[in-house]
Amino acid sequence: MSSSSLMSSPSFLRNVLRIDALSCVACGLLQVALPGQMARLLNLPEPLLAYTGEFLLVYAAVVAFISTRSPLPRSLVWALVLGNLGWAAACAGLLFSGQVAPTMLGTAYVVVQALTVAVLAELQFFGLRRTAPQPAW
Repeated sequence: MSSSSLMSSPSFLRNVLRIDALSCVACGLLQVALPGQMARLLNLPEPLLAYTGEFLLVYAAVVAFISTRSPLPRSLVWALVLGNLGWAAACAGLLFSGQVAPTMLGTAYVVVQALTVAVLAELQFFGLRRTAPQPAW
C-alpha cells in the first residue's frame, strides 16, 4: 500500500489517533513505572517524569476513546491537535528554560517527544482537513 493510499484511507485520522494514544501509553508507562531510574538516566526531575507520565496515561485514554467515536468529533480532534502542539512547545520550553540540565539522552528523550507530537499534530490536522465537510453546492 503506497503512502498516498494510506493517507487517503477513510480511517487515516482514526489510525493517527490510535498511534497518538499508543505513543502516550508507551511513554506514560515508562515514566510511571520507572521514574527514579529515568530521572537518574536522563537527569530530569523525578516528580516531573512521574506526573507527566500519569498525565500521558490519562491523555491516552481520552484519545483512544475519541478514536472510537463515529463520526469522529471534529472539535475534540482539534483540541487534540492543539494539545499536541502545546506539548511540543512545553518540551522545547523545558529544554530552553535553563531549569533543567538533562543528559544527552535526556535531551534526546525530550526532543523525540516534541518531534513526535508535532508530527502527530500535523497528521491530525491533515486528517481533519481531508475529512472537512464539503459544501452541498
